[in-house]
Amino acid sequence: MPERALTADHPTPHRPTAAPVELSFDERLTLTDMAMTVRLDEATVAYEVNTAHIPTTPVDLADIVTRPLDTTPTPLPDLDPHPTPVAALLQRAHRRLLTDGWCAHVLVDRNGARCLVGAIHIEAGGDHRLEDDAATVLLDAIRRQFGDDVDSVTTLNDAFGTGRVPIRMVDHAARLADARGL
Repeated sequence: MPERALTADHPTPHRPTAAPVELSFDERLTLTDMAMTVRLDEATVAYEVNTAHIPTTPVDLADIVTRPLDTTPTPLPDLDPHPTPVAALLQRAHRRLLTDGWCAHVLVDRNGARCLVGAIHIEAGGDHRLEDDAATVLLDAIRRQFGDDVDSVTTLNDAFGTGRVPIRMVDHAARLADARGL
């Protein structure tokens, strides 16, 4: 069958239009992200094209740095210890994590960094009741922040790739234990 040419005698066939679909917030966010990614990619290419002709020379850091670099870490401020034993233990564990480092999936890694449980354990000095009480308060602080789905301190510790959030939770637990008089 031959195709008909669209003329005034044969107008475009009418197609029913669908009602506009209301997009969810996540869908709008995804579309905006995609549009911004395209715009940023285009801007990157435009920048490279527009600056390709500009000659550059490498920067010699010896010309910029005129004094020795201070590579010693800044000492942490001395904190007044919490007066209650569980709060003081959590505060010491928090400080140990800040100074010795944080790790996941092991109590202590080969560099001496500790997980949350490992920091509490070493700071408890063998007092298992105090260690258990500190872990209980820490789990309570974690559940306040992340909900009751977190089943243990270790679960939270191992769920993160960096120690920023887990270490902050030990600080929150120290304050919570102090407020409770533990």
